[in-house]
Amino acid sequence: MGKFLLGIIVTLVVLVLALLGFATLGLLHTRANVEPPHWERHFAMSAVDASIERHAPRVTDPLTPTDQNLEDGMKIYTMNCAGCHGTLDRKFSVFGNSFYPPAPNFISDPPDDPEWHTFFTIRNGIRYTGMPAWEKNLSETDIWKVTLFLSHIDKLPPTVQDFWKANFNSAPAAAADEKKEPNENNQKKEERHDHH
Repeated sequence: MGKFLLGIIVTLVVLVLALLGFATLGLLHTRANVEPPHWERHFAMSAVDASIERHAPRVTDPLTPTDQNLEDGMKIYTMNCAGCHGTLDRKFSVFGNSFYPPAPNFISDPPDDPEWHTFFTIRNGIRYTGMPAWEKNLSETDIWKVTLFLSHIDKLPPTVQDFWKANFNSAPAAAADEKKEPNENNQKKEERHDHH
């Protein structure tokens, strides 16, 4: 039994050393202008989720989803986040799509993470993705307002939807989706993917 366990340990050590050698010899591609393989994206997103699950405190948003807080969150998002994560006029973000991995477009595909998860991500950023830590640029209240806006983006109250339409010449996703047939809405929900 001891030789069997030793064989497993030696095999794992050899695999780790081979992978490190492969990487340090420059044999892994580092280009950001190609679509990441499915396995790489899955592994990376699983690692990010696991890290946030382990390190993020399960805090509750101290703000309530009032019209003013949601509008403030929308304004902060527009000034700081829209260039990478999609503008409120529903235009494609060339800049955000050039990251590796591409930044998720929260306007066309709202995040489905819990608020504590979104708050932690905005506040602390994500290494090696281009997502900065905003804690030095935004107050904690402003980070919560953006979090609140993102968590309610597909269920905004009518007055906030009107504010969006009046200021950005476009309807929010929920309002735009209501105009579609039910089968199209169901298909869109089925195509959703993880957000980070």
